[in-house]
Amino acid sequence: MANLRSSKKDIRRIAKKTEKNRATKSAIKTYIKKAKSAEGEAAGSAVVSAIKALDKAVQNGVIHKNQAARRKSRLVKAVGPVEAPAKKAAKPAAEKKPAATKKAPAKKPTEKKAE
Repeated sequence: MANLRSSKKDIRRIAKKTEKNRATKSAIKTYIKKAKSAEGEAAGSAVVSAIKALDKAVQNGVIHKNQAARRKSRLVKAVGPVEAPAKKAAKPAAEKKPAATKKAPAKKPTEKKAE
């Protein structure tokens, strides 16, 4: 056991972090198992939620980004091509109006006075 106060605090902090990371990794495994066993319409939403959980784990530093990419790739390969559930119909890029650009005001020509 550590003697320094800061070391004791570090041990407590690491224990909390380890517990949180374990829970996250376990949840990821559960999402992947559900996605692999799902069929039909449910398969698409299950795959999307599994991918979302993997991306969140990468953001929080629980797993490495390459590990998440590998898991996502293997999941999609195992489940097969799945259509993601459409949330909203987005407008095609061609129909969007271009952003208005501000133009600098034109400078008036200065007149030289004849002296």
